[in-house]
Amino acid sequence: MGEKTRRITVNESRINIVFNSQNQGEPYVEQAEEPLPSNSHHESVADIFKELDEMIGLDKVRDLVYEIYALIQINKFRAEEGLKSSKQVYHMIFKGNPGTGKTTVARIISRMLNRMGVLSKGHLVEVERADLVGEYIGHTAQKTRDLVKKAMGGVLFIDEAYSLARGGEKDFGKEAIDCLVKVMEDRADDVIIILAGYPDEMDEFMQINTGLPSRFPIQINFEDYSVDELMLIALKMASEKEYNLNSDAMDRLKELIYLEKESRLDFSNARYVRNVIEKAIRTQAVRLMSLGGKPSKQKLTEITFRDVPAAKTKLTDITEGIHFN
Repeated sequence: MGEKTRRITVNESRINIVFNSQNQGEPYVEQAEEPLPSNSHHESVADIFKELDEMIGLDKVRDLVYEIYALIQINKFRAEEGLKSSKQVYHMIFKGNPGTGKTTVARIISRMLNRMGVLSKGHLVEVERADLVGEYIGHTAQKTRDLVKKAMGGVLFIDEAYSLARGGEKDFGKEAIDCLVKVMEDRADDVIIILAGYPDEMDEFMQINTGLPSRFPIQINFEDYSVDELMLIALKMASEKEYNLNSDAMDRLKELIYLEKESRLDFSNARYVRNVIEKAIRTQAVRLMSLGGKPSKQKLTEITFRDVPAAKTKLTDITEGIHFN
């Protein structure tokens, strides 16, 4: 594994991270230099990081979550020594395509901040435009306040947040934005707001209000998974359901993922892989029922070439010379 270093700077409550790795091709998993103290509080935090470590890819996301944890812990140590500790703002922007782990990571962060004493409950309330925007004047503000109240003590996760600014000047989406900004000023002590969406759209959204970027000091980019990472995700999903793919099924799945990833602009990463695995399991069930009788344990767990959906497109010149191992 290539040597990896990290430089952290904290300026005006904004966390900035620069990652350097001599080998970008290998996955990196953060390990604490020393074991965490053996009490229930730290064991709970360790369990949360174990769950994050088991997620495929997301190396930079994992590092940033660890840095938030480290900063909170160091500030506690500073307070115990009578030293000043800067007040931190934890509202976040998650930028990434569908199926890249944004909602899952939001849940993990919410639980971690609960264990660290930043949030009192640690739950996640996931909403979208329709949940926030009302149909008449005053309705939007009430709906938004109600959802914030529901999220108090945890995280309010707003997916496709940029849609709040797409209705024009008279659209009630802007009222929701104004209400959220006020909440962030008045109730920042026990609720964190995470705005999520496609990278380009979120960049445009942050420009509609000059005050928005400063209110979301932590921005995380969720990169698309590679084909190899998606294969690992697929195998993990199958294993968790006590299925395994034979070698022919793995070859077909890898080719399918590659073709879909290269040909679709709306490719949904791990979400797509989950749908393929679930389809393969249903197809396997139909195949086994057609054989009659009770299948053996080996047949009940094996996904074969016939069970994996066939690609809707053919290999093109773009795949020439590529071997699916």
